[in-house]
Amino acid sequence: MRLYLLALNPTDSVTEGFLPAAARLGLDVTVLTDQPDSHRRTYPDIEILECDVRDFRAVITRISTHHRPDAVFTNSDHLQTQAALAADYFGLPAKDWRAALRAKDKAHLRRHLALTGADTVWSTELPAGQDPSSLAALDVPYPCVVKPREGVASEDVVLVGSGEELPLRCKEIQTRRPEAALVVEEFLAGELYTLETLGDGRIRHVLGGFHTELSPPPYFIEERLTFVPAHPEPVVEQILAQLDALGVGFGACHTEFVVHDGRARIIEVNYRAIGDQCDLLLAQLLDIPLFEHILRSHLGEPLPADLGARTDGAARLDYPCAGTAGTLVSAPGPVDLDTDGVRLTYRPLRETGERHELYRTNRDYLGVLRATGTDQATVDRVVADFLAAQRWEIAP
Repeated sequence: MRLYLLALNPTDSVTEGFLPAAARLGLDVTVLTDQPDSHRRTYPDIEILECDVRDFRAVITRISTHHRPDAVFTNSDHLQTQAALAADYFGLPAKDWRAALRAKDKAHLRRHLALTGADTVWSTELPAGQDPSSLAALDVPYPCVVKPREGVASEDVVLVGSGEELPLRCKEIQTRRPEAALVVEEFLAGELYTLETLGDGRIRHVLGGFHTELSPPPYFIEERLTFVPAHPEPVVEQILAQLDALGVGFGACHTEFVVHDGRARIIEVNYRAIGDQCDLLLAQLLDIPLFEHILRSHLGEPLPADLGARTDGAARLDYPCAGTAGTLVSAPGPVDLDTDGVRLTYRPLRETGERHELYRTNRDYLGVLRATGTDQATVDRVVADFLAAQRWEIAP
């Protein structure tokens, strides 16, 4: 059976998760990408074909002129709609392309949730190139959030406190992204969480989620995620109802939401598995073949009624971040430790000698620390001790 996997840049989710899972399932894999050299360097034994993967027509043509597909899949935020359209063209199991588009396009997401009565958030769209002074005519609630309509990883997402500040922030983003439309929406107060789900169109499993700790405002960099085995049932019901309204329910989905006074409201929907190595941790913590289950759903195989997931796990992830632009001159290397029943895995995300600007997003991550155990207090203590003993030095 042949799996076509659509990708942009190589990611840990694909390299350490989906490709090994495909091998265990005995699948023949063809990666379609617009960055073939990067993928060939990362996994030279996998078939890599160059393709304009942002264009669903190019994807369909490339597949049509190669081997017959049994599944078309992607874990990229940017390519969900293209993969869904291509899979549907070949009559294969797929996400509804409309739902994929709603999840990716934050303006569509807000409009659709309001239209269906699932949730209403004050929101407006600033088309690419439009003067942000036009927003002065609107009754914008402050504080508000400005973000790219189709952005990812909190990049260029900023909290704005006043009408004087709003056009300045918009212009800053437009300078960096002249072709990007922006969304301005009311700030949703509350603690930030995630809900991780897995479905096959018939059954949907809730895998738990995370409590997310962010950098200080006005930016929204995710600095720490602590595993939540089960959110309160009323919270889960509210989020699932909003996902149903969006038509989201096939394959993996990573949903970010806030809870305030018992009300759960979606921040954004990433219609894919959670990234930044959280998916690798989740598979280990739950002790389930998570990546195989995701691929099987795209092959048309039903998910089991019971995944057999462990329920005694505790975990967290920490992301040491660069606080300034500059060159990383010293940093810890890869580490694997078992301490007091806690399994620690640290992986660098930036090589020493590399120079970077300050991005105010997860591109500022210097590394990722994954920790799993059975007692949260012990996990937290072991992580704190490990981080306190490490040093990351950045020279201007």
